[in-house]
Amino acid sequence: MNRKGVPPHMSKSAATANATKVAVPQIDNEIVGTLIQMLKLKNHRICLHSFQVANYAVSIAAQMRLPKEEIERIRMAAVLHDVGQLSVPNSIIAKVPYLSAREMSLYRGHCNAGAAMLENMEAFSDFIPYIRFHHEQWDGKGYPKRLKGVNIPLGARIIAVANHYDRFINPCEQNWAKTKKEAVRELNNIAGTVLDAEVVKAFINSLG
Repeated sequence: MNRKGVPPHMSKSAATANATKVAVPQIDNEIVGTLIQMLKLKNHRICLHSFQVANYAVSIAAQMRLPKEEIERIRMAAVLHDVGQLSVPNSIIAKVPYLSAREMSLYRGHCNAGAAMLENMEAFSDFIPYIRFHHEQWDGKGYPKRLKGVNIPLGARIIAVANHYDRFINPCEQNWAKTKKEAVRELNNIAGTVLDAEVVKAFINSLG
């Protein structure tokens, strides 16, 4: 695989051509709507965060000139990336980031939980890995599988950058909020370790 997750035997143009031939399964909007409504009822802030992350992720994917079908997959995965938090007790969510080791373990389970909620529905199968692995890190120190570099699906790497940026701009504690300039600086600080540097660069370029 190269840095964008394209097999080495396949040219970039060939990979793009193949990607554009793959039809995106029809997404059941009723299911998506129900999950979003449940997330909104559980925690309005998480719901807003999910839509913000989706907006940023689409901007990154477009900046990277990904096929429109892949952009749509990334958008849907970003909207649902935190749906697994439906399985996390409210008492733990309310304490983030001040969690004990046990609480952190339960919280980190939301990646696998979200993927598990969708895994038996064919329409979601192409982007379930983006949900499962959006907390993996470029240096292999993330979770749940400690994947490293291009072993992390590109969609998950894109959502990770969008997720970090929104957490910087709209943190759980308002007095931690950063300006756009400060947030960009923070992204650059963790590019190449926590985040894919190429994806960070694409996002910063998309901000203008």
